[in-house]
Amino acid sequence: MNITHQIGALAGTPIQAESMTNTETTAKASAAAVWKTPIPNIRCKITKPDTAEQKSQPTSPCRSPILSTSNGIRPDLSVACRAFATETMDLVSFDETTEQEKTYKEVNTVKEKGVPVYVMMPLDSVTMGNTVNRRKATNASLQALKSAGVEGVMMDVWWGLVERDTPGVYNWGGYTELLEMAKRHGLKVQAVMSFHQCGGNVGDSCTVPLPKWVVEEVHKDQNLAYTDQWGRRNYEYVSLGCDSIPVLKGRTPVQCYSDFMRAFRDNFKQLLGDTIVEIQVGMGPAGELRYPSYPEQNGTWRFPGIGAFQCYDKYMLSSLKAAAEAAGKPEWGSTGPTDAGEYNNWPEDTRFFRKEGGGWTCPYGEFFLSWYSQILLDHAERILSSAKAIYENTGVKISVKIAGIHWHYGTRSHAPELTAGYYNTRNRDGYLPIAQMLARYGAIFNFTCIEMRDHEQPQDALCAPEKLVRQVALATREAEVPLAGENALPRYDESAHEQILQASSLNIDGNSKDREMCAFTYLRMNPHLFQPDNWRRFVGFVKKMNEVKSPDRCLEQVEREAEHFVHASRPLVKEAAVAHMH
Repeated sequence: MNITHQIGALAGTPIQAESMTNTETTAKASAAAVWKTPIPNIRCKITKPDTAEQKSQPTSPCRSPILSTSNGIRPDLSVACRAFATETMDLVSFDETTEQEKTYKEVNTVKEKGVPVYVMMPLDSVTMGNTVNRRKATNASLQALKSAGVEGVMMDVWWGLVERDTPGVYNWGGYTELLEMAKRHGLKVQAVMSFHQCGGNVGDSCTVPLPKWVVEEVHKDQNLAYTDQWGRRNYEYVSLGCDSIPVLKGRTPVQCYSDFMRAFRDNFKQLLGDTIVEIQVGMGPAGELRYPSYPEQNGTWRFPGIGAFQCYDKYMLSSLKAAAEAAGKPEWGSTGPTDAGEYNNWPEDTRFFRKEGGGWTCPYGEFFLSWYSQILLDHAERILSSAKAIYENTGVKISVKIAGIHWHYGTRSHAPELTAGYYNTRNRDGYLPIAQMLARYGAIFNFTCIEMRDHEQPQDALCAPEKLVRQVALATREAEVPLAGENALPRYDESAHEQILQASSLNIDGNSKDREMCAFTYLRMNPHLFQPDNWRRFVGFVKKMNEVKSPDRCLEQVEREAEHFVHASRPLVKEAAVAHMH
């Protein structure tokens, strides 16, 4: 779950136990690229931030802001931080619930409105040996999250772990214990069916390859991997070009995904609808419905490059050829655009994406982009159709994650969105067709980069995350599909929290009525989150998100109530942290 930029994705970073400084920020990041928004004063109504643009050097949308250590870490939280960062696996299990935990769980947390907050768990919450990683630290963290009013957690259920060695043989190992742990703490779970590889995207703090037997088949037939025009293969996710071809030991990729989801349903049926409330279905790299058009592995792509089309494996080219013949233009079916530049070009560097007379506006360009985006939607429909049938009448919701590709959004062609498979330009809404497709299956539209502000991004790259989020909100409103959100970067400052609060209210054109995001998932559970200042701000943020939307609600009162929750959570975190020391 990484990038995106979410880029994806999105994901946690390995943290050293002796340091709370974010080591993911590279030496190349200049001071101008670091988040510097001051913490706002408490006030009784939300006001719009200063929209003055600030020039900053382009940095990857997945780079975390530099976090400086404060005046030390409170003892009751410091141990939890160290426990979470440790590489040592503790095999002591928690068989009994603490008295404080029992007391808290007696409180009725049911609410009719407000936006429930979930927290993403570490990517390596389950080890390659199919056990729970950092068991005591995980238990301590879940207990603290529950005390703060968090609704639940999101966890990746890795295809490459569960069905690793033999087709059709599933080892749910650590997931059984992890889900029971969440249930014991009264936390709900968003389970991600992660059919992609972990590793290679920004924020990927561990490596989980695709199942061994899938990798074997890809080695035999390299065309099972997404391929660019230079023949470079991407092994993060099996190419959608062979969705319906039995290329994986006699099964099609979609059959493999369906069998996996069915096995998950059957194994955890007692938790569905109660503890497990949502199934997010992986559709591509980083679990997102998109092509791997901006791979950072080996330095192939760097922000804010336009990326590259991924349609050059033989299965995709066969589809393109058939589409061109059906359109009466067989000459269009031999290749994708050859003048679309390279991964790190900008739109105006290329003939295809340039604003004046670019190939994207000509008949061939429109044909190609329609085909390229439509087969991505077809891919989603094949998997969603299966997922809906499998989880029907189980009480769980289905969701799909869409990448927040906000760089070069201010250009006419929106090149990075086009190479990723979103046919969104200045003249065409590429998110409405996605929302309408999800609506047909009753699925949730999950979108990233909710925390970003336009003026925080590099202006020369015409980044516009706020405008992008607004467009998506309008599309989901028109399609009448629920919208959920995630932050693309780890952010612990109140400025980011405020932006999320405003975005989650879906107050578009002053016509939000009773509509809010159906959920928000916070990136990510890690040692930074439990630092005293970050924890205090996070608890306040959760409290505000849980509130019923009302213009008369005084934020100062919410702040005071949140402080009470901060104090209430201290003994829970301390007790679990002390237990870890023994």
